[in-house]
Formats: sequence, structure tokens, C-alpha cells
Amino acid sequence: MPNNRSPPAHAWAILSVAVLAVSSAGAVFMLMSEVQPLLRAAWRLQATSLILFPFFLWQLRTSDFEWDSQVVWIIIGSGACLWIHFGSWVWSLDHTSLAHSLLFVTAHPLIIVGGMAVLRMSPHRWESIGAIIGVFGAFLAVQDEGSGSVTLIGDLAAFLGAIAIVGYLAAGRNLRGERNMPLFLYAFPVTSISAVFLTIHSVVSEGTSITSAVAIDWTFGWMDSAWILLVLYLAIGPGLLGHTGINASLKWLPPLVISVSVVLEPILGGILGWLIGVQEIPGVWTWLGGPFMIIGTALAIYGTNCRLTISAPFEEQFGGES
Repeated sequence: MPNNRSPPAHAWAILSVAVLAVSSAGAVFMLMSEVQPLLRAAWRLQATSLILFPFFLWQLRTSDFEWDSQVVWIIIGSGACLWIHFGSWVWSLDHTSLAHSLLFVTAHPLIIVGGMAVLRMSPHRWESIGAIIGVFGAFLAVQDEGSGSVTLIGDLAAFLGAIAIVGYLAAGRNLRGERNMPLFLYAFPVTSISAVFLTIHSVVSEGTSITSAVAIDWTFGWMDSAWILLVLYLAIGPGLLGHTGINASLKWLPPLVISVSVVLEPILGGILGWLIGVQEIPGVWTWLGGPFMIIGTALAIYGTNCRLTISAPFEEQFGGES
């Protein structure tokens, strides 16, 4: 748990590696553009589930966490949200630029503020200011539609991914934060459920098959030598080192620092995509709107942290086992 002492150097190293790993996912997915988007997303979650499984068994044997029907339904709902998030986000990579996809899919703090307004809840003033700045940035960024690879439908798909992740985060907050559910007892079933949903979705809408002899049409085609290294990287890098590293760094660093660090994903992801040749130089409207979206998101996160700190002790807001 964070305290008043300076965080150790290795905490920053863990967070840096985690954020870099998460930021690389979009560029790697674009290297797999021959594979249909839902199948790509399913492959990543299938592989991640296999890696998480031994850790799940270990915590299942050593933990005294009590399961009930409500926990099961929340896990299913969380898995469904992760399915929609990954499916729509990876689909967006084929229909808009990498920079736009990452900008819109990481805008979920702005969605939370908008949801509070709809529910007539009172957001912190910095949440409201951040939301206004972020929406203004999005308005500027979408002016690049029709230039190069940017399309409105692609941006909207990425934004749908951001909406879905709000449900995933809410479920995680309930089970991990309020019920102290161990990390892998939560992560494995949620990831597995979303992998199953995505696989079925790919079979129904993309025509992939369990029996296909062609890897790019096979539901488990990531095991083919042409794809296994990329998919294992997605599972171990962004999937395990990225998300697990972010969770681990909560031991030493405040959640606000971590959340704002993750906002760097569109910048880092765009640079990585450009370096490996899957991202063209963004248009002028993206350069104008992108910083506003990032600043707005960071301010919304800061405002949320202020609101939660005022309303409850730090330990109550962010406590829980890892």
C-alpha cells in the first residue's frame, strides 16, 4: 500500500515496463492484419487464459475466498464487457489509424464523468473540466476523417471499447476492491469467458472454423508457427507483464500516478506503431485534438481521485488483495 516514503526505484521500473508493454499491443495487433479482427482478439485472450491458468489453480487451493451466485454473475458480466472491449477495439484498428484507436479507447474516464451527469451525480470540478477539454479534443481529432486511414466508424468502435471497459473496471472494483477477491481468481475466469465469447463471435460473424486447415481461419490458429510468437508476446507482454505489472505497482505507487501514466498509451503506442511501420504520421487535426484528449483524461482522473479521497479513506477506496 502506498505510504509517505518515496517509492523505491524498482516500483517505477515495474510501472514503466508495464505501461510500455500495454502500449505495444495495438501495433502488434496491426502486424497481424491478415487475420480477421475478432479472431485476433480471441487468440490473444485464449493464450492469456492458458498463461493465467496455473496461477488460478494456485490461488484456488490457497485462498479462502467465498464464492456465491452474485460473484459468478459479476464475473460473467465482466467477461462480457471485456469481450465487447477487445472485439470493438481490435476491429477499430482495421478501420481507423492506430493513434485514433488508442486515443478513443483510453477515454473511459471521460465516459465515467458523462455517466455521472446522466445519473445526476455531482462530479468533482476537475472531472467536469477534464471532460469538457476531452470532448473538445475528440471533436478536433475526428476532423481527420477521410484523411488517410481515419474513419468515423473506426473511431466510434474504439469509443465503444472505452464504454465497455467501464463495466469491466466497475466489476473489478466490486470483486477486487470491495470483496478482496484474489487477483488470479478474478483474472482467469473473466479472461476465459471473454475468450469464449470472442471465439463464438468470430465463428458466427467472420466465418472462422474449429476444423479449418488454414491458420488465419482456424479458431486456434495462433498455435501455428506463423502466429504463435506474436500471440505469445501479446499474452505475456501486454497481457501478463502489462496488466499484472500495473496491479503490482499499486503496492508502492498511488492509483492516481498509475492512471495518469496509462494515459501515455496513445503517445507511446503511436510512436511504436510508427517505428515498426504500421502507423503513418498522424494528420494535423489529430496533433491538435490528441493532446486535449490526453490532458482532459488526466484531469478527469485527477478529479476522480480528489472526489474519492474526500468521500472515503484511501484504504477503503483502493484496498484489496493482489
